[in-house]
Amino acid sequence: MKTLFTFALAGLLATSSFAANENEDLMALSSVNSRFQKVNVLLREGIGKAKIAIMDEDGKMLHQRKVRVQEDVMIPYNLDHLPVGEYQVMITTVDEEVVYTVETFERVPEVVSYPLMAYGKLIDDHTINLAVIGLNEPGVDVKIKMQRGGKILHEEKIDQPEGFRKNYVLKGVDPSEIYVELKDAAGRTRTLYF
Repeated sequence: MKTLFTFALAGLLATSSFAANENEDLMALSSVNSRFQKVNVLLREGIGKAKIAIMDEDGKMLHQRKVRVQEDVMIPYNLDHLPVGEYQVMITTVDEEVVYTVETFERVPEVVSYPLMAYGKLIDDHTINLAVIGLNEPGVDVKIKMQRGGKILHEEKIDQPEGFRKNYVLKGVDPSEIYVELKDAAGRTRTLYF
């Protein structure tokens, strides 16, 4: 009787460790990752028939599908139509079940900083035309300086939204002897030579 009890206990321990190894097998043959509001489920060859379920953080089933895995397969899920947050992905086979927790989040738009768009052209021997476009905020500091010495001939701040165009008459100064420094409210700068 004692021998029978020992065999039964050994068999129970072997079965429980075998079941634990099976669960580790499903974990080793699958993976789930998320990027923004996209979730990818990777199932590797050897899983066979499986069921994939997507659940919200409260455990409510949102989607379920059956798959037959004969080779490595990536199954994408687009959760753009659902709120961002935590979701569970449950993969179930005949013998095992694994639950992954993933978190989705919104993609933050990348802010692109463009250079200050400013153009200058000669109108005649003593007049220059300055055009600034594409401003996000009004406010451009304009400085007209001499090339030799950097002496400021004219300085002003123009508070036009989006952009402006303006003529400057240079009295007694050749346009080839000056340059214009511009700085907008965002700190972008531009230097124009004539």
